[in-house]
Amino acid sequence: MATDALDRTTGTPDEEHHESKFQYPGIPTTCDGAEAVVWVETKISQGSGAFPITSSTTMGSGFNAAMMNGTPNMWGDQLVFVEPESEHSAATFCEGFAVAGGRVTNFTSGQGLVLMKEVLYTISGKRLPVVFNIGARALTSHSLNVHAGHDDVMSVADCGWGILFGRNAQEAGDLCLISRRAAEASVTPFLNVQDGFLTTHTVESVRLPEEEFMKEFIGKPEDKLMNLMDTDNPLMSGVVQNQDSYMKGKLAQRWYYDQVEPALEEAFEEFYRNTGRKYDFVDGYRCEDAEYILVGIGSYMETAQITIDYLRDEKGIKAGCLNIYCFRPFPSRQIVEALEHCKAFTVIERMDDPLSTTGNHLTREIKAAFCDAMTGQNGVEKIDRIPKIYHGAAGLGSRDVRPGDIIAIFDNMQTDAQDFFSVGIKHSTSLEIKEDPDLRPPGAFSMRGHSVGGFGSVTTNKVIATIGGQVFGKDVQAYPKYGSEKKGLPTTYYLTIADSHIFSHSELAYVDLVVLNDSNALISGNPLTGMVDGGAIVMQSPYSDPADVWKRVPPHHQRTIREKQLRLNFLDMVSIARDVASVADLEMRMQGIVLLGAFLKLTPFSQDAAMSDDEVYAGVEKALRKYFGKRGEQVVQDNLTCVKRGYSEMNEVPRDIINNGHP
Repeated sequence: MATDALDRTTGTPDEEHHESKFQYPGIPTTCDGAEAVVWVETKISQGSGAFPITSSTTMGSGFNAAMMNGTPNMWGDQLVFVEPESEHSAATFCEGFAVAGGRVTNFTSGQGLVLMKEVLYTISGKRLPVVFNIGARALTSHSLNVHAGHDDVMSVADCGWGILFGRNAQEAGDLCLISRRAAEASVTPFLNVQDGFLTTHTVESVRLPEEEFMKEFIGKPEDKLMNLMDTDNPLMSGVVQNQDSYMKGKLAQRWYYDQVEPALEEAFEEFYRNTGRKYDFVDGYRCEDAEYILVGIGSYMETAQITIDYLRDEKGIKAGCLNIYCFRPFPSRQIVEALEHCKAFTVIERMDDPLSTTGNHLTREIKAAFCDAMTGQNGVEKIDRIPKIYHGAAGLGSRDVRPGDIIAIFDNMQTDAQDFFSVGIKHSTSLEIKEDPDLRPPGAFSMRGHSVGGFGSVTTNKVIATIGGQVFGKDVQAYPKYGSEKKGLPTTYYLTIADSHIFSHSELAYVDLVVLNDSNALISGNPLTGMVDGGAIVMQSPYSDPADVWKRVPPHHQRTIREKQLRLNFLDMVSIARDVASVADLEMRMQGIVLLGAFLKLTPFSQDAAMSDDEVYAGVEKALRKYFGKRGEQVVQDNLTCVKRGYSEMNEVPRDIINNGHP
């Protein structure tokens, strides 16, 4: 099918296709972090109270959709979903549901999490083991931002909840389960956190936990939870207490919190024993002999991991990184043990608290842990020295954190430069990027698209990722970049397909294929930046004559196309969508799906998999049904027609026109 496949270096497939020794290795699929959480929560929970807020909205809407479709949980309970007037009220609903002995969840972000803070205290104080799933989002301080930040979670870190952070979609789903088991074992509520948009909306190759495993691992709600409103077993909860009683009750709760660490330890071990996926309070990568270590939380720690390999293997630097999975209970002992032998370490955080002169939340906690270690107090083994500690702000509001930024952080440690720094922006505190290597897996194929919100391009990117993962058996990563004002304004989307896990969570600087759903991008920016030699372009054009298409490409882009030997392809996605759409409101949105046909024609994946056209289109139809099936069969078939026309109607500007300006 891919008769015009791009030339590219082919990576070596993963040869570890042996049968897993673990009973529950997971169900292979492609999904984003929000979908992974919804998969878990709709199976194990009974209800949710949520006031959906970006970037957690898709989690709430996914749970609500399951309820509306009459889908029961694994024990046959019909799901309950209530959307009250605010996040504060949503948390209060969850409190009441849990008081009555129900297993309940919530999905929130940013200001929503902060608004419910008052209720978070009462939930933990009543020993209600709920799990709230967070799409961590920057708080509105100097301006509104709906993207990733950790200041929302840090603002509620004192509420008496356990807090786990995942780095990717796989971990978001897995830690949702682990959080629930630990919460109910210790009678302590948990926050299960993933980065807003960077994880909640990034489609990746994932193994979803099997229902049989979840039944065993979590257990039936009625067997695990207590109904505090049971009149046959009355108890006191939520009363007023004066000087004689309040402090006694508050300190008595420490008994429960002493159970959280062993409960988490047990949950981690049991999860690994069954699935083969290993989690811990912290996860060190190449730290054993490291002289310099990077410490952090969330998605950029996977980017750090692949950068560590580069620093070690290409630069000879003894580098390591330490990912923090668990922020509450804070793993002081484990962190000190991982870091005490290095020369220096740097803590990066997705927030900035300037009036704390000793650093942001994670930095302060780590410094306190080393203070205890120097004096041998609070259960931390005594040490003789503290490594040099640096700290910085990175990735606020989903600002890109690149391998080049991480290399600059290690340069900063080696030269003993700035105690505090920032990366990714131009500022007096910023570190300079001196190199930014391509750290994609060998043979990886990457695409970047330039579109307009409302054209359906972001959904198309998800469909392509689904096909790459579930039809061609590749590892995938697809994510969008847009603002809160998305519709009608520029949107960028990224996709990487490889034979092994894609660690880097950053905007693509090296791409094999650029898609111009919006040809205005040629005028307003430089969409060809980062294109590899011999790559391809697919652009929207209403013209059928290749010479007409070529002369409308700005001269500086023409030079790039000639110098890099790029292939320029074109088709009229707008016209195809207008012809095919049977529903008027889909005319604009179906422009994006035409691209899928062009993608199939330009890439080698169907050819490499030795799949016929019919086999490929069967997989395409299945993927389309996942995203558009709720609109009806006609819409699915219309989308499939768009794909087929995109495949057959794409044309290429001949090389002689590119080189000479005429046939």
